[in-house]
Amino acid sequence: MSDAQQDFRDLLHAQRVWDVPLPSFDASRAPAAPLPLFHAWFAEAVAAGQTEPHTMTLATAGTEGRPDVRTLMLHDADGRGWHFATHATSAKGRQLAACPHAALGFYWPSQGRQVRVRGTAVPSGREESRADLRARSTGALAAALTGSQSEVLAAREDLVRASEAAWERARARPDTEAETWTRYVVEPREVEFFQGDDRRRHVRLRYRRDGAGWTRELLWP
Repeated sequence: MSDAQQDFRDLLHAQRVWDVPLPSFDASRAPAAPLPLFHAWFAEAVAAGQTEPHTMTLATAGTEGRPDVRTLMLHDADGRGWHFATHATSAKGRQLAACPHAALGFYWPSQGRQVRVRGTAVPSGREESRADLRARSTGALAAALTGSQSEVLAAREDLVRASEAAWERARARPDTEAETWTRYVVEPREVEFFQGDDRRRHVRLRYRRDGAGWTRELLWP
């Protein structure tokens, strides 16, 4: 084993998790549906000072069934599901067009909590996607107007030039549209809430869609 590999393993094994008091979670008192609990946990993560609690992991699969994953921002969570947006022509947009099954993961280490969502990603209508783009910051709009997401970039200079032009457009015309910008809603089939425990007696509560309602069940950690 090389010294560099050993140094990495030593550093890896020296890391610790949840060096803060963790909240308790009584699953028997959880609401009948997952959305109110998600809203509550999100607010508690914000109150605990969790960095970027609105970031989440999105997992998709391509036409050959190969999984893919990335981190992006949550745009909303409502009665329809969990919302995010991207270009329909991006890698994840193309993957969702071929296979709409998706999974989301939130991790809030300040609370020792995770939330997992599994379901179907459904594109919203054109007007809702346009409204999503108009609600974004100038920088976010400029990013949406820059180049072709996920395509090969020949040189860094090409990105700089395209980005500068996009910033100018975004400042001059904040109502500029990106035709491929699409808002998606992950309509949940399962939602799991994980509460870490310092004695490794983690609480896992899963909601499963059951007709118009939900079935709640505990899982072994």
